[in-house]
Amino acid sequence: MIRRQYMEAQSNTSSILVSDFLLICFPNYQTWQHWLSLPLSLLFLLAMGANATLLITIRMEASLHEPMYYLLGLLSLLDLVLCLTVIPKVLAIFWFDNRSISFSACFLQMFVMNSFLTMESCTFMVMAYDRYVAICKPLQYPSIITDQFVVRAAIFVAARNGILTMPIPILSSQLRYCARIIKNCICTNMSVSKLSCDDITFNKLYQFVIGWTLLGSDLILIVISYSFIFSVVLRIKAEGAVAKALSTCGSHFILILFFSTVLLVLVITNLARERIPPDVPILLNILHHLIPPALNPIVYGVRTREIKQGIRNLLRRL
Repeated sequence: MIRRQYMEAQSNTSSILVSDFLLICFPNYQTWQHWLSLPLSLLFLLAMGANATLLITIRMEASLHEPMYYLLGLLSLLDLVLCLTVIPKVLAIFWFDNRSISFSACFLQMFVMNSFLTMESCTFMVMAYDRYVAICKPLQYPSIITDQFVVRAAIFVAARNGILTMPIPILSSQLRYCARIIKNCICTNMSVSKLSCDDITFNKLYQFVIGWTLLGSDLILIVISYSFIFSVVLRIKAEGAVAKALSTCGSHFILILFFSTVLLVLVITNLARERIPPDVPILLNILHHLIPPALNPIVYGVRTREIKQGIRNLLRRL
């Protein structure tokens, strides 16, 4: 059935009116899908359960009604949306061979993936600033990091990344397409755009420039924040104060390191696409939308005493 769909879709190489695409996961290793469906399902359930639990705990526990935890809740919300945008469709392909995705759904998925990925990066940057103020300017922290600050930060995160990444799916949707087979499990810009009969140089250039501008600027500001944090911490003379100060930003630093490492591996594998099997970047792309959302709430839950206590209180109410 898959081969017949593939041959029918590829038989017409002229420009066609595309109403839907066909997602072909792991073109060279179709049998991988059955083996991968179980661990991906478990990770998806873990990500959904952990983030939902964290959001409910922050909402219900009065002691967590503080800006730092509101920012963590924002990160969990972004993780939930990313997971729900990508993973259910991937599992539908694995389980039910539901490979078709409508034109509009494909570009909506593309927009969410691009915008919410950069929103996560921007949220990490805001959280780094929060830790900078908490450690470097502790007396001013209550007046700087307020509930109003969190609201303004959330609006900035959504507006900056939503507006600047919106042209990516818009540009791709305006192209004329000569084929409808996407050799990927998800609608990434490059996987879709290369099916076009038109020149996609500007599409590729815009995504490259805007991606590295947004992610790069966030990373630079995070590095600057932590440089100030470490310089202040190293000057602290009180016994045990260094460990206490570092523990307040340890979870955040771990998540940033993990997010950046996974993203870097994904970028390297895409740049070295000709030297590695094409299915490897596809798998890494799926895992990048699944593993960080599954680990983020767990890392904070394990390392933050207030969150652990809040979860215990929530469980007692059930």
